[in-house]
Amino acid sequence: MDIQGLIKNLHPLEVKVLLSYTADDELTADRLEKELGYKEGHANQAFSWLSGKELAVVASRKPHTYYELTELGALFYTEGQPAERIFNCVKEKGAISLPEIAAALHLDNKDVGSAFGMLSKEGALAMDDNKKAVVKAPDVPESVKLMASLIKKAYEAENRLLDREALNTDELNIIGSAAKKRGASDAAFRIVERETVVYKLAGDAAAVSNALKQAGITGSEIGALSPKILATGEWKNASFRSYNISIPPARVIPGRASAYVSFLESVKDKLASLGFEEFDGSLVETEFWNSDALFMPQFHAARDIHDVYYIKNPQYAKKIDEPFLSNVASAHETGGNTGSRGWNYSFDRDFTRRLILRSQGTVLSAHQLAKASVPGKYFGIARCFRYDKVDATHLSDFYQTEGIVLGEDVNLKTLLGFLEMFAVEIAGATDVKYVPGYFPFTEPSVEVHIKHPVLGWFELGGSGIFRPEVTRSMGVDVPVLAWGIGIDRMALMALGINDLRDLFSTDIEQTRLRRAVY
Repeated sequence: MDIQGLIKNLHPLEVKVLLSYTADDELTADRLEKELGYKEGHANQAFSWLSGKELAVVASRKPHTYYELTELGALFYTEGQPAERIFNCVKEKGAISLPEIAAALHLDNKDVGSAFGMLSKEGALAMDDNKKAVVKAPDVPESVKLMASLIKKAYEAENRLLDREALNTDELNIIGSAAKKRGASDAAFRIVERETVVYKLAGDAAAVSNALKQAGITGSEIGALSPKILATGEWKNASFRSYNISIPPARVIPGRASAYVSFLESVKDKLASLGFEEFDGSLVETEFWNSDALFMPQFHAARDIHDVYYIKNPQYAKKIDEPFLSNVASAHETGGNTGSRGWNYSFDRDFTRRLILRSQGTVLSAHQLAKASVPGKYFGIARCFRYDKVDATHLSDFYQTEGIVLGEDVNLKTLLGFLEMFAVEIAGATDVKYVPGYFPFTEPSVEVHIKHPVLGWFELGGSGIFRPEVTRSMGVDVPVLAWGIGIDRMALMALGINDLRDLFSTDIEQTRLRRAVY
């Protein structure tokens, strides 16, 4: 190894590590932050660079699981859990309906429904013959008390984190039911998985350290001139980092089309060639169109599959157009003219105006139903937002291709034909399977899964035939096929990549050079 050439190209972060430690020291990011004053992230940069030069190696790895108190959990600490508040409300007021509880406590109907279900299961509350909640136990369940204890412990802990290893079996069982790794906006705790990586200096680290000392390099050399240094004259006695001017500059690439954008255009062209008309809509929607119009009950846990982002200002739309508001409210309350019994609750006409970021492309289909022709075929490519942990197959904002087909003669067989087109012709999958699914707005419901050569099986999207509660509320009285396909995931197959994040990488050339089937 050319040690003299190497020391000229070491970053100050690397230099300080080499001068401060020996091969016997166990080094972690926390240690470097405390002892060398590195900012968060600088230690990992130093380890990465030193490892690339074979001057450091990984000695060990230790995983840790923590439970982090969310903003909602902190709110539970100050105001009490919904289950606690609901039990105390019923105990104080006597027999009371769920909508009345929601109004009294300023809670969403769905939160009241979820909490009541848990309290009913635990035998603390029950529903009487008049569909009103009544008390059946002297106090809240022990599980609620234990959760309150955990919330208090986390609120008072450093960084509001609870170490999994410090919890007993009962605490783990309780917190496990209230913690989420993804979509933790509606959970009291967020699961945080961390790994402590221990490094040791290796290879020629000792020789490089000695060379640095002999050369008088300390890691405190100035890397850039500033107006202050020039104005004070500090530069006259300062030591500066050397630069290698023989390194070739970064390659400048002229503008090119993104491979993913080209793929999206190809999907649009494919559907347009089949006679589909394209629709679009606003990114900001109301709870009405995003969920209520799709027969998702306001109070039920079925709505929890969508972890939405709420708009802070303004919080509510001015109005919901008629007759759709009345039709949908009637379908929820009694079934209206749909032939259904509905959900049997009092529809909240204020909650339905709440503004959110669109969480599913199906909202566009709901809008289109109100103005669609029969027969008709429609599609859209919609950007959606959900609170989710980003990984190879999940993004917090993503694209769906949404579609509906209206007609007297369409059926499940027709729907499966469209799903096969998406999976085989567009995504390029060779292994495809269809499994029964559940969506509040379709019956029957079908999920399509494809097998990725690296990531294995994953869901491509959901589909089904819209329920009458959805279609008749919008004035449609024929069968309607509907699907919401993750077009980002289709692109994984079509472009031959293994991580959704690569679709949005600035390294366009890397994506363009991969396999494409369109």
